Amino acid sequence: MTEHYDALETRDPAEREAALFARLPDALRKAMEAPAYAERLRGIDPASITSRAALARLPVLRKSELPTLHKAAPPFGGFVADQPGSFARLFTSPGPIFEPEGRQADPWRGARALFAAGFRPGDVVLNTFSYHLTPGGFIFDASARALGCAVIPAGPGNTEQQFELIEAYRPVGYSGTPDFLKILLDAAASAGRDISSFKRALVSGAAFPKSLQEEVKSRGVDAYQAFGTADLGMIAFETPARDGMTVNEDLILEIVKPGTGEPVTPGDVGEIVVTSLDPHHPWIRLALGDLTAAMPGASPCGRTNMRIKGWMGRADQTTKVKGMFVRPEQIAEIGKRHPELGRLRLVVTRARETDVMTLKAEAAAASEALRDSIAASLRAVTKLGGNVELVGAGVLPNDGKVISDER
Repeated sequence: MTEHYDALETRDPAEREAALFARLPDALRKAMEAPAYAERLRGIDPASITSRAALARLPVLRKSELPTLHKAAPPFGGFVADQPGSFARLFTSPGPIFEPEGRQADPWRGARALFAAGFRPGDVVLNTFSYHLTPGGFIFDASARALGCAVIPAGPGNTEQQFELIEAYRPVGYSGTPDFLKILLDAAASAGRDISSFKRALVSGAAFPKSLQEEVKSRGVDAYQAFGTADLGMIAFETPARDGMTVNEDLILEIVKPGTGEPVTPGDVGEIVVTSLDPHHPWIRLALGDLTAAMPGASPCGRTNMRIKGWMGRADQTTKVKGMFVRPEQIAEIGKRHPELGRLRLVVTRARETDVMTLKAEAAAASEALRDSIAASLRAVTKLGGNVELVGAGVLPNDGKVISDER
């Protein structure tokens, strides 16, 4: 069994750096064909941006800005030069943020992550990420098929039907959230269903704490983590070294001081900023709001690209619940729908290895009808179910925090 996807993964780091920055000026030229990038990068000579120091002088584009920008200039906020019909698929994520999928093979760059997790051509993979409007299901589907795997497009939920598929097709691999993997394992054990064909998994979209890792491993599934977004696809992934996450090829990843575009001191925790070089849809310094730190030295697995410690929290209050981003502006929208409420705070915790969110709302007059109405708004706005706790006026702190991630 070969250890690496291709020779790019083991090339000299200086060779990789030179190749990436040789391609960057063309990506900048293509980006500047789009009106929003042309305005943001006005006066920039793409030919002069050939180093990390030069790149760091360009403005960052914050992912948290995209919902407002996309609403003002639909569908892509003026950041895509080509027409929507030039892409293969068109998606939306909460915000809303609109994302196009390219027509090339493996448009989300995920085959490497699956390969590092032990997936190989000919494997059958149960993909439980959602295929409905959001790109998650298609990211992992396209990546697995690019690797040569057969994909069962299962999506989440419907465990009984999932068992029928698993027992018929005997998939060796699983892709989805770690939470749903545990749901499948638990439900199969309770119902006496045979899902022992699962041997490996690539999980993303939710926390995968050590306790859950050990439980999944004890049930015979070797699970690896990947870090990606609906905008960029696969950004970094675990390898057999189990020592941080390796940054994907064809991306330039920076770690900056939160709220700025200034690179951190090597090893310090900062915000992830990514530049992609896809000429059809380049991203220039997209600040994700996720925190991480770079790791020193090369990976013991032989891959030579930059390694990061993985997800270490949020630089802003946006957080991810069950694989879906929840944003402060969504909590504000709930407040607009219920003007009788005071302050709101969404508290995100975990219970029984599953994400749980509780919206605390100040109300002068609490009632079951009000609680039910707020819960319905919470689901409508975030596309996720959650609890609602009504508290008295003035109980929640006046500190500006509307999302508290306590996991």
